[in-house]
Amino acid sequence: MSGAAGCQGGGGGGGGGERGPRWRRPWKLLALGLLSASSVLAAAPGAGAMSKEEKRRLGNQVLEMFDHAYSNYMEHAYPADELMPLTCRGRVRGQEPSRGDVDDALGKFSLTLIDTLDTLVVLNKTKEFEEAVKKVIKDVNLDNDIVVSVFETNIRVLGGLLGGHSVAIMLKEKGDFMQWYNGELLHMAKELGYKLLPAFNTTSGLPYPRVNLKFGVRHPEARTGTETDTCTACAGTLILEFAALSRFTGTSIFEEYARKALDFIWEKRQRSSNLVGVTINIHTGDWVRKDSGVGAGIDSYYEYLLKAYVLLGDDSFLERFNTHYDAIMRYISQPPLLLDVHIHKPMLNARTWMDSLLAFFPGLQVLKGDIRPAIETHEMLYQVIKKHNFLPEAFTTDFRVHWAQHPLRPEFAESTYFLYKATGDPYYLEVGKTLIENLNKYARVPCGFAAMKDVRTGSHEDRMDSFFLAEMFKYLYLLFADKEDMIFDIEDYIFTTEAHLLPLWLSTTNQTISKKNTTTEYTELDDSNFDWTCPNTQILFPNDPMFAQSIREPLKNVVDKSCPRGISRVEESLGSGPKPPLRARDFMASNPEHLEILKKMGVSLIHLKDGRVQLVQHAVQAASSLDAEDGLRFMQEMIELSSQQQKEQQLPPRAVQIVSHPFFGRVVLTAGPAQFGMDLSKHKAGTRGFVATIKPYNGCSEITNPEAVKEKIALMQRGQCMFAEKARNIQKAGAIGGIVIDDNEGSSSDTAPLFQMAGDGKNTDDITIPMLFLFNKEGNIILDAIQEYEAVEVLLSDKAKDRDLEMENMDQKLPESDSNKQNSEEAISASQDVGAVSEEPEDDSDVTDPGSFPPADADSDSVSISNQDSYIPGSDEAGASEPACTQGDHQPQEQKTETESDSKVNWDSKVQPMESILADWNEDIEAFEMMEKDEL
Repeated sequence: MSGAAGCQGGGGGGGGGERGPRWRRPWKLLALGLLSASSVLAAAPGAGAMSKEEKRRLGNQVLEMFDHAYSNYMEHAYPADELMPLTCRGRVRGQEPSRGDVDDALGKFSLTLIDTLDTLVVLNKTKEFEEAVKKVIKDVNLDNDIVVSVFETNIRVLGGLLGGHSVAIMLKEKGDFMQWYNGELLHMAKELGYKLLPAFNTTSGLPYPRVNLKFGVRHPEARTGTETDTCTACAGTLILEFAALSRFTGTSIFEEYARKALDFIWEKRQRSSNLVGVTINIHTGDWVRKDSGVGAGIDSYYEYLLKAYVLLGDDSFLERFNTHYDAIMRYISQPPLLLDVHIHKPMLNARTWMDSLLAFFPGLQVLKGDIRPAIETHEMLYQVIKKHNFLPEAFTTDFRVHWAQHPLRPEFAESTYFLYKATGDPYYLEVGKTLIENLNKYARVPCGFAAMKDVRTGSHEDRMDSFFLAEMFKYLYLLFADKEDMIFDIEDYIFTTEAHLLPLWLSTTNQTISKKNTTTEYTELDDSNFDWTCPNTQILFPNDPMFAQSIREPLKNVVDKSCPRGISRVEESLGSGPKPPLRARDFMASNPEHLEILKKMGVSLIHLKDGRVQLVQHAVQAASSLDAEDGLRFMQEMIELSSQQQKEQQLPPRAVQIVSHPFFGRVVLTAGPAQFGMDLSKHKAGTRGFVATIKPYNGCSEITNPEAVKEKIALMQRGQCMFAEKARNIQKAGAIGGIVIDDNEGSSSDTAPLFQMAGDGKNTDDITIPMLFLFNKEGNIILDAIQEYEAVEVLLSDKAKDRDLEMENMDQKLPESDSNKQNSEEAISASQDVGAVSEEPEDDSDVTDPGSFPPADADSDSVSISNQDSYIPGSDEAGASEPACTQGDHQPQEQKTETESDSKVNWDSKVQPMESILADWNEDIEAFEMMEKDEL
């Protein structure tokens, strides 16, 4: 999602003036006005202006980062659509495990190269651009028998071709480059446009969400055309590219189809609220999902209404945008939050979390000219980023992680750039500097930049989307670039949602579409809501260098203060006045007052036959929703207390790293720790050795193949006896370490909460070797490697080691008898998982499975905890939320024994990322897919 180009400051707000196409020069003048305002604010005393040398250094750093990503794509992936940066190869659709809808962006048309074309020119890489254009013309085939997303293909491929054509003709006019160019990219764009048109063959004019590039929609071999629904943004984000294609070529049909789709959406808006839903039936126009916001599913529909007015000069688009914008600010905007609401009941929130795609909205507000709320929302988002290093794919209203992924989205960088253009506040340069540092520190890998699978642990996905090159580096470079750094005037262009450049002169070219203003046919509009010229910069930006800072300041600690320690509602209801809530450490099962408090919180106390006391929470039985929250917090404290009493120190996850040839440390598996044996956190070198499968495989009796296990790391299967018993048996056989593999077929750290292996209730000081636990899927990675390479060496450690160091010593470690067998250059396949490795626990996850512990004030009673109504998933679960705020530094981690197979441990961790950690290679968690499936 990209914001406006050029001036990025107007469209609404202040003054009257000319309508229609004659806006272009005032728009250009606004750009100069913003730059003027920037210079004033940046130079103001106390503004903390960044030196020109520092800006240039950061701009050069952005160029180096782009080169790292682009060169690795061209070397390891081209002509594939995208680079897989962990395995250093191209992602070819059909040759990798399906990722669901996200793969619909891939069409075997060298997506990343096309998406990056105009970025090369913005970054002054004109020679590389010329070479890239020649490759696209020579190599790219648009007639593939493949089903693609109409939306993604439009914004990335059609937009990329048009953006490339726009800058190609600009360079040709300048006379230094592209003198041979004869509109080849435009011809390809027109060909692609015709291939997308069959999707519009519906009675409503809304396009099908997918189309077959070779066979269209309704052809027997098309394998699509049965869909009934599409998202509002999918149908409403076509007008810029389709209109530009019509204006460039003189063929009006493209603009006509895009306008018809926009007209239909506008007609189907909810009339009383003037909001639109997320998903609409393409045949009937009925709203399928009736929640409305500014994030995923709707975002770029609003963006394109305003930008269509900017590019095409059609008043109706501005009127529609302003009508929607008024509704957004009335219902959705709850500063600094932007929360989805129901279109029929807009005063009712539809969810308690926000998705990361709304980060584009402050940039759009800059284009609108509404600066104050843009600053507020941007600052809130920045505080979330400072907490998690990246913006989680979704986060709650109290700023906890809801969906932990981050596919290197550029929307926040986009808004940062526009706010700097609008205010000139050097604060936004520092924000950009933070983004650069985080990308290099946490996302950079040897073959590019890898998406974050979990912002809390720092684990990676083998994914580098094309929009990362198309947008992120473009906005970051423009943020630090001065006008003299550019080879053309960026103010002459508007950005599409994918940050592709379309020239503003298209507004007066090939105008073949009648501009009937249909807006007022549907609603009575207040003329005072509409402004026809760019806003006065003196109104937008007062002569106060502290203007933006004064808006940001109250939000500086909004994330940290989002979990205030309140007064217990139940204690207030008992008439005891304001006093601290009941804490788990103070709870006494024999105290009647405590039992009454538990009852109001929906917590039941059950006396078990063995003398233990079980606590169970049913949120629906609480006296109120606030009391239910207190009950949940109490249960979480109980779980934490239980864990602390069972084990004095929380154990973070460990790492199993395959270091032998051909892996060389690139495969890192997340492993569960043991509460006995060697403490790997105190042995930084870890335990390194070749693996061997024991007999019997369950390790529950004396090992019958000790000669194969001696001085090796033993592999065994979970089940049939205690973990400690397995450890003693392999230690007796001479093993230097052990790995227990889950016997539950298909289990994986991706989908199941990890756990630590508990002892057997006896003294385990006799166990001195390290023991780690792997789920079935991760364990099979090692077993498969043994089958293929026989000699497989692993490192058991508290965190992954630098693989370069491993490679230096590899030849010394490999047995000579096996050296001839280690000749493959292929790493493990992409279907295999690599887990995140963490260093210390973080207060991010709670467990509500049963466990037992003695209360702090009791000697005999034990308490078992169960929360049946409010389950809190662990950090490794797809789409998991972080728990409610807690006071401690560590979260509970449940004990797991072989005899308690139903209980699992949830724990979260804080990672110490480094370039050598190659995390998850299996992309089975996709944010957009979850957004579509999410139900209230």
